[in-house]
Amino acid sequence: MIPVQVTVNGTSHERLVESRLLLSDFLRHDLHLYGTHVGCEHGVCGACTVLLDGRPARSCLTLAVQADGAQVETVESLADGSELHPLQQAFHEHFGLQCGFCTPGILMTAKFFLEHNPSPTEEQVRSELAGNLCRCTGYAPIVDSILAAAERLRA
Repeated sequence: MIPVQVTVNGTSHERLVESRLLLSDFLRHDLHLYGTHVGCEHGVCGACTVLLDGRPARSCLTLAVQADGAQVETVESLADGSELHPLQQAFHEHFGLQCGFCTPGILMTAKFFLEHNPSPTEEQVRSELAGNLCRCTGYAPIVDSILAAAERLRA
């Protein structure tokens, strides 16, 4: 067992973990943060995307010990109580989700993207989403949602 200290959504956690424990399993099973979804377990689908020290990371490919001393943001960090983050609100208003399985990873990818590109084009949004798979929406409402959130965040 290896000691790990990680700050998740602003709260510090210290645990003893096995060296092979995935960050996704640590978040879901140890911290009970079920918003991080595990789909393919190969890093292809993007459902497990979290922000690790401010950058998107596939939590199904990251060991919990690799997050020692790091800051992790999960989809649970977006809303402020009952007030939705502008991305979440835009997804609601523009039907950017159907089954919702891919949505947490897409939201975290989009959060990072919009922080670095506050005025994206549709083409840039589509390119950024290339690492996130959605089998329900056809991506059009997701792209519309991200563009609407960008506009709202700029205002």
